[in-house]
Amino acid sequence: MKTFLLPDLGEGLPDAEIVEWLVAEGDEVKLDQPMVSMETAKAVVEVPSPYTGRIAKLYGEAGDVIDTGAPLVDFDVEGEEASAPPEPAPEQKAALTDEAPAAAEPGEQEAEEARADSGTVVGQMESSDKVVAQTTSSVGGVKVTTAVRAIARKMRVDLTQITGTGPDNIITANDVKRAAEAGTAPLQRAALPDRRAQRGQAAAPVAAAPAPAAPKKAEAPEGYEGLRGTRRTMARTMANAHASIVPTTLMDDASLAAWPEGTDIMARCIRALCAGVAAEPALNAWFHGESTSRKLHDHIDVGMAVDTPDGLFVSSLRDVGNKDAAAIRADINTLRDNVQNRSIPPEDLTGYTIMLSNFGVFAGKYASPVIAPPCVAILATGKKRDQVVAVDGGVAVQPIMPLSLTFDHRAATGGEASRFLGAVIEDLEKAE
Repeated sequence: MKTFLLPDLGEGLPDAEIVEWLVAEGDEVKLDQPMVSMETAKAVVEVPSPYTGRIAKLYGEAGDVIDTGAPLVDFDVEGEEASAPPEPAPEQKAALTDEAPAAAEPGEQEAEEARADSGTVVGQMESSDKVVAQTTSSVGGVKVTTAVRAIARKMRVDLTQITGTGPDNIITANDVKRAAEAGTAPLQRAALPDRRAQRGQAAAPVAAAPAPAAPKKAEAPEGYEGLRGTRRTMARTMANAHASIVPTTLMDDASLAAWPEGTDIMARCIRALCAGVAAEPALNAWFHGESTSRKLHDHIDVGMAVDTPDGLFVSSLRDVGNKDAAAIRADINTLRDNVQNRSIPPEDLTGYTIMLSNFGVFAGKYASPVIAPPCVAILATGKKRDQVVAVDGGVAVQPIMPLSLTFDHRAATGGEASRFLGAVIEDLEKAE
């Protein structure tokens, strides 16, 4: 018997939540057959089988949180003795970057190429000696990505009652949303069938094995609901930021009176942020607290905070200092679509060099936004308002944008932060 341990489904993520088992105990599975969909803060991922054999035991049920490295599935593999998969090599754990996957063994190359990205949502990551990937699958008789399957589950939509409008009849997120709004495909709860009984098979005996760690369950007080998925990771990230950063916040206003009608607010805010970085590069940096060292960046990747019902996502807009307003707007639209559909490439959730939050689309003038380490600064824009201001000895009503800049005082001085904010305001107040 072999025990498959939950691999790292992201960059150092400590756990993942079971969304849905796609197999049952006693099932015969083949190498790379989808077994289970797991949700992390980054995405919903289908985990394929690392072996060809029989499912002897499943650890956990839908909703259970499994620690990375804890047992997930036991397999009966003919001719194999009980063992655990090898620990992934360091270079394999970094597979969510642009690195190429490990070379396939002779005879497996064509199979690996056939399994290459076709509709991939979260890319590929090496774990043990196999690939974990989210691709379009036909589990349950429908063609759908795991991210769209997760959306359907949350909206209580039965995918089997939907006709896909995507390429090759793949069901899209918009198909699910239309069905949810129309109420034409409600999902009915049903008990998981006993697949062994359906086949007239008895349960196969399972060899004794050391008792594994039990799935980690939320133990919340009565009346409390345990945080899951993105919200659980957001809580963990905020606690880490509170414990490791020395935050200081500066606030000021920018007049938008010179802007022509129809100006793209977010594109201008990103341009102004780049002007701030040009004036004070110290805020476009990472800080390493343990060694008291910092890294200044020669490019600007903006981590843009996007609010969703599932929690807060921060996704990257790459190299914005070398893009015009139209290219930045296209990147913003792509980012928002990816967040809405839970199809964010993993590499876009990390690596940003400075952060931007536009909480003012909802309400609020000023804030003390939280920096996600290792970044050292976040600029937040409040709700735009009309305000009476003094102009050339008289008064005028001008549109005003409130600004809040939080910086890590270990990595930047108050003077650097003030000059950064001054350069942002100066750029925002230009006509073009």
